[in-house]
Amino acid sequence: MNHSENDFSRLELNLPACKENFRYFRSKLEPTTKLLVLVKANAYGHGAVEFAAMLQQAGADYLAVALPIEGVELRQAGISLPILVLTAGTDFFEEIIDNHLEPGIPNLYTLKALCAVLEKRGIRDFPVHIKLDTGMHRLGFMSSEIDGLIAFLKECPYVRVKSMYSHLCVAEDPEEDAFTLSQVEMFKSNTKTITDGIGYTPMRHILNSAGIERFPQFQFDMARLGVGIYGISAIPGVKLSPVASLKVKILQIKTLTCPQDTIGYGRHGKVAPEGTVIATIPVGYADGIDRHFGCGRASFSLNGKRVPTIGNICMDMCMIDVTGTDARVGDTVTIFGADPTVSELASILGTIPYEIFTSVPRRIERVVIRR
Repeated sequence: MNHSENDFSRLELNLPACKENFRYFRSKLEPTTKLLVLVKANAYGHGAVEFAAMLQQAGADYLAVALPIEGVELRQAGISLPILVLTAGTDFFEEIIDNHLEPGIPNLYTLKALCAVLEKRGIRDFPVHIKLDTGMHRLGFMSSEIDGLIAFLKECPYVRVKSMYSHLCVAEDPEEDAFTLSQVEMFKSNTKTITDGIGYTPMRHILNSAGIERFPQFQFDMARLGVGIYGISAIPGVKLSPVASLKVKILQIKTLTCPQDTIGYGRHGKVAPEGTVIATIPVGYADGIDRHFGCGRASFSLNGKRVPTIGNICMDMCMIDVTGTDARVGDTVTIFGADPTVSELASILGTIPYEIFTSVPRRIERVVIRR
């Protein structure tokens, strides 16, 4: 029996909070600028199908996924927005074509492979998005490769460039603004060269969430909203609404009075001299509750009070110290949401909120809260 059948664990997705964050970023852009939202990696762990439906309702213009299979899942669920596949690869062009997905093209090899498939199927003017490397050096055409790209595009009737895009790798850091500006300038130059060379004008987009907040003057034709829609701002002091709240119910409560007793694997949970009351909750490291949260390093919220972990985190469960509370079996414990925040948990691990979000597996039920 899994968690959803028991209703022990759930990731609540707050539709009003999603819309509020969407409006915040939308307000940074001109009305004519399109807004693409990233729902890759199961919508950063939030639930791709559920979140894409929310975004379709909120007014997004485009969605983006990392892999073709993610886009296919959305199409099968009835999502009709245009979908950009950022890491299209070369093995799933048939699925991309059949599901009306739009591949990101980072190099000439990928472009030629796609065009060969399109030619066999007699398809012309298939929409593609050209990825440019402006300094992150992960994927994309280098400046020295632009002439070859143009030459091929001019002779290839099977694709039509829908957009040209690049990625800012440090837009959130004011100390690196000179580098960010250099990326933008390279992007301007290379996209102009491509536009002049192919004889028509595709859309351009380079801003990520941090870029939308800090560099809205470079919004071009579209901007890409990633972690911002999920409630994380790049600007200190800006409080966005947390969209996801991971909540679980207490399975059992035990009162331990013997100081020689211990809790959990490795016997790392110690009973206090005056006794300890522990509650067991049905999430563990297989649910994204990192083992480094154990032994009191993290605390969760129970009936308005913080309760620390005690002992090691198990695979499917962990224990919390509820001494001095009025905890009962069936009470709800918030792992993250408004309190504690994902950012707080990320700081405990020395990581970023993305990692906390994307660690929540699919076995945790996603529930959309509509009001």
